[in-house]
Amino acid sequence: MTTPAPTPVERLRTLALVGPAAAGKTTLAEALLAASGAIGAAGSVERGSTVSDHDPLEIKAQHSLQSAVMHAAHAGCRIHLIDTPGALDFIGQSLAALEAVETAAIVISAAAGIEPMARRMMAYAAERQLDRLIIVNKIDAPDTDLPALLADIQAAFGKECLPLNLPDAGASRVVDCFFNREGHSDFGAVADAHRALVEQVVEVDGAFVERYLNDGDVDAGELHAPLEQALREGHLIPVCFVSARGGAGVAELLDIIAKLLPNPAEGNPPDFLKGEGEAAQLIHARPDPAAHVLAHVFKVSVDPYVGKLAFVRVHQGTLAPGMQLYVGDGRKPFKLGHLYLQQGKNHVEVASAGPGELCAIGKIDELHFDAVLHDAAEDDHIHLKPLPFPVPVHGVAIAPRRRGDEQRMWEILAKLVAEDPCLRIERAPGTHETIVQGLGELHLRALLERLREVHKFDVDTRPPRIAYRETVTQNAAAQYRHKKQSGGAGQFGEVHLRVEPLPRGAGFEFVDQVKGGTIPGQFMPAVEKGVREALAEGVIAGYPVQDVRVIVHDGKHHAVDSKEVAFVTAGKKAFQAAIRDAGPVVLEPIAQVHISAPETAMGAITGDLSARRGLVSGTDSGQPGQLTVSGQVPLAELADYQSRLNAMTAGQGSYALALSHYEVAPPQVQQQLVGTHRASDDD
Repeated sequence: MTTPAPTPVERLRTLALVGPAAAGKTTLAEALLAASGAIGAAGSVERGSTVSDHDPLEIKAQHSLQSAVMHAAHAGCRIHLIDTPGALDFIGQSLAALEAVETAAIVISAAAGIEPMARRMMAYAAERQLDRLIIVNKIDAPDTDLPALLADIQAAFGKECLPLNLPDAGASRVVDCFFNREGHSDFGAVADAHRALVEQVVEVDGAFVERYLNDGDVDAGELHAPLEQALREGHLIPVCFVSARGGAGVAELLDIIAKLLPNPAEGNPPDFLKGEGEAAQLIHARPDPAAHVLAHVFKVSVDPYVGKLAFVRVHQGTLAPGMQLYVGDGRKPFKLGHLYLQQGKNHVEVASAGPGELCAIGKIDELHFDAVLHDAAEDDHIHLKPLPFPVPVHGVAIAPRRRGDEQRMWEILAKLVAEDPCLRIERAPGTHETIVQGLGELHLRALLERLREVHKFDVDTRPPRIAYRETVTQNAAAQYRHKKQSGGAGQFGEVHLRVEPLPRGAGFEFVDQVKGGTIPGQFMPAVEKGVREALAEGVIAGYPVQDVRVIVHDGKHHAVDSKEVAFVTAGKKAFQAAIRDAGPVVLEPIAQVHISAPETAMGAITGDLSARRGLVSGTDSGQPGQLTVSGQVPLAELADYQSRLNAMTAGQGSYALALSHYEVAPPQVQQQLVGTHRASDDD
């Protein structure tokens, strides 16, 4: 089935439901769809029958793992809704959804109060200059103090957080405060809330301020333009009360979305950049359906049966099947096939999609997350201002259970990583392990379960090996003669060499100082090959050797028996012997770490870092009440750090790390690693 022409820009509304887990976002989305008539009846998270949590793993877990796109119609408007996960481990899905909407609707549970995820999403939405709406859900939960919660919201996010409606009749219904001048609520007189709203809105427009001062009130029906300005500027953050499960406030919330929230021409346009680096110029798309196309891929879904589906926000121009589009800087266009409006896992085909529409494009391999689509050659260097995604630092080593399945494993992992901007896969150069990194244990557990349940692929996992290294601390020399005679032609090669320590991070140097042809030139690459084999295998603990200079200064050869294989062996054995006399030590990787957390947790954090052999180098202030601690910590001490940080900060802390340098490991660590290597050699 194909729908008619696209909805005019002024009749479109786009919002993302974001906030903490268990705040009721999915249940609220279901209630809005049912109240609008988009679905016959509201489904249930517990029964696995909701539109947004349609994935089998989500149904099993009974919470969202991915964002879901839906739409509804109300009061002549098309409303695009994005339901997002609430767990911090899946915050990448929520951040990506913010790029597709004008309004970030932060859902707060009246029972749980203001949780860390709500604070984060409010900050991210403010940073991206989105209109913000606070929805207090579960207002009929027992033992809730709604006036106290509103006071907490204003204390946390500012006095500009004002209620558009208030609970009434014991939170069994809500009463409007914007259009109503009079009435009563569970909070008291509606007039007080109405007056506060009007005063806040008229402040952005001098003409209305004068009218308000002269007349004592202004008809709320005349305040559309200043209201939208107040929302754009963050001068007003409306608060709505609702019970998604009980139904109180659901119909009123639909009215608020249709009547008061911005259309694509009224919200702040996203920041696009044309060009690269410091020369990049800031540009804004125009929500003009007749202009050339500018659209952005904010989500990618890869289904093993359906294939790739790219979710697109159209910012400018009109998409239509059959048109030629370019992906970013790509020079080869693709032909646009079908366009869909999504309703969870279901979709309806549309004839076109204009500015403000959220649509899906299927089976185009070139499309990827964060891609910009355009139909004009001059737009080939336009990209969206980068999102502040948290860096994935929680890793697990992964290997296929069946030998020979490495290539298939990489192909499946690449698809899963393409769906989630906060997942990363790499081949560790030092340990040759395949490492998948995410934002936490829950994040990686969901990926592994998807591998097993959806893609039917079994893997083995273990904590990643720490990439220790070996080096030397003093000069030493050694020689080795390889001689083998077995009836026919023999093998002969003798190598004399010295090893010297190099500065930390210098790597490896191989120096040929042989004179007089004692080792013919054609055999010197074989000597270096042997040395490099020993470098890779390690000598005392089984880890690669670095920061060493090897000088080959003498040797012997035989006119008949000398062969490359003999000099490979001689070079390797001579190097190993020299290393053992050169004060060998094990180096451990030191990570540079930046930890952001509430100021009140700084004492616990710095104490914990010290206990992990860390060194704090400084602190910087960030958002009010937040600090960032910088320091250096041995990577081996950070294996369980995310869970520990969550415990110290009540889930409000985050960290990023990068390899800084290598240092000599403490004696007890050296002894343990060397002893383990000797034990494995004995076996």
